[in-house]
Amino acid sequence: MMAYEYRSTIGQDSHRFVDRLNRAATAEELARPLLLGGFVIPSATGLAGNSDADVVLHALTNAVSGLTGVNILGKISDQMCLEQGITDSRAYLERALQDLGDWQIAHLSFTIEGKRPHLSAWIDSIRESIAPLVSIEPHDVGITATTGEGLTDFGRGDGLQVFCILTARRLETE
Repeated sequence: MMAYEYRSTIGQDSHRFVDRLNRAATAEELARPLLLGGFVIPSATGLAGNSDADVVLHALTNAVSGLTGVNILGKISDQMCLEQGITDSRAYLERALQDLGDWQIAHLSFTIEGKRPHLSAWIDSIRESIAPLVSIEPHDVGITATTGEGLTDFGRGDGLQVFCILTARRLETE
């Protein structure tokens, strides 16, 4: 019988909507799509950031970093984005996954906090977009969305905050 060692980590990220910047947004910024888990949410305001600002993939990347101990978002992603022009958050996640070693992701759980957009119609599509990026099935990706009863800036519509809990396993060694 195979025995596994399990670990759980948490990742978090948040971004402000481009229309809620503390300055006037440019036309290019206002045309930015909202990406969540690599999926474009139709007709939604995009998030501000140097990259594509995919807050779901950033939270996931941070959760992977919590497992590996290698921080990707920060110096490494800044080099990828600002020096190499890589703005696709899937590339940051892919870079983080290179450090997993013999760990396998077994399950992901995301909580998305924000007043807008209403996400229930898109949750299955987001799950289906995330799953192949980490080699798991969509049913192993849980996603909930909440407004937080408007108690934070996210719940009042200024941006989105995401928490990701990652569960990973590896074969126990003797």
